[in-house]
Amino acid sequence: VAKTMKKTLLTLMIGCMMYGCSSTPTEKNPFLTEFDTPHGVPPFDALKVEYYKPAFTAGFDEQNKRIEAIINSSEEPTFDNVIAALDNSSPILDRVSGVFFNLTSAETNDDLKAIASEVLPLLTENSDNIYLNEGLFKKVDYVYQNKAKYNLTTEQTRLLDKTLRSGAKLNPTQKERLKAINIQLSSLGLQFGNNILNEDNTYKLFITKEQTAGLPSSFVESAAEDAKKEGKEGMYMVTLHNSSRLPFLQYADNRELRKELFTAYINRGNNDNDNNNKEIISEVVKLRLEKAKLLGFDSYANFVLDQNMAKDSKTVMDFLNNLWGYALPNAKKEAKELQALMDKEGKKEKLEGWDWWYYTNKLR
Repeated sequence: VAKTMKKTLLTLMIGCMMYGCSSTPTEKNPFLTEFDTPHGVPPFDALKVEYYKPAFTAGFDEQNKRIEAIINSSEEPTFDNVIAALDNSSPILDRVSGVFFNLTSAETNDDLKAIASEVLPLLTENSDNIYLNEGLFKKVDYVYQNKAKYNLTTEQTRLLDKTLRSGAKLNPTQKERLKAINIQLSSLGLQFGNNILNEDNTYKLFITKEQTAGLPSSFVESAAEDAKKEGKEGMYMVTLHNSSRLPFLQYADNRELRKELFTAYINRGNNDNDNNNKEIISEVVKLRLEKAKLLGFDSYANFVLDQNMAKDSKTVMDFLNNLWGYALPNAKKEAKELQALMDKEGKKEKLEGWDWWYYTNKLR
């Protein structure tokens, strides 16, 4: 009996560590199985905050077991049992990541941000442990060296090439440094995004009835309701969110307010406050360059582009410079037309960034 009780207690402890002890039984976590919905659409009405961390943990466990099976298999390595198996090794992680990161981009909150700060380094570490695994890389390399006999499609060849570029050939010291860089980059990327989001969410421009001139009635009604929620009844609230900022820049007659809103938007993360992104950008640039050089590239741009159609930064710059030759004359022509509209108003003002939407709409 004592042995049975110990075994039961151990099982419960392992379950808690793997899936998180919560009031919600893990068997009801929707992420742990395929979504039983039309077309596999996530059942958003059934998703709760407490499901995410256990699902990520279960996803790591599932993927690592599948990777071990690939590495330990005694079968001859083929595209199907190595590359395709690796690509399909993380159904739980794919489900929870797809929902979680789309949600944090569209409708985040403090709970989701806290989970993201925990999960992102773990995702990065999990990925590095897989793609820097020498045993796995040997099998991937075997498939690559023998790819001619597999009759691969264009898509399969692309997947094979992408899988091969892992960094598994680095020495142990270089691998540890690459892992550290990747974790730092994931953390800095999260912090950068949160800072922008904080700037978006904290900026509130309250205006009077007279200052709503030119704005559509539907926008004015919505802005009045938003101001009321903030305890500013009788005022109208404008924010940096697209649904507020863009209509305001397009329709508001008050040029100074358009300037204020436009300037606030382009300076997000550049206000020398708690949301400052300048040091983060500097650190990201340095880390990306170090990562590229570790992997044998002279710049991060060339590292990223190596697996794309352009192949290198020179090709991209040549393309952009060629495009610029056609785009710039058209932009200048549009600017001249918009300036002519401003001149008709007799204010002797020069066309600026905060005028573009407004006078484009008038020209239309």
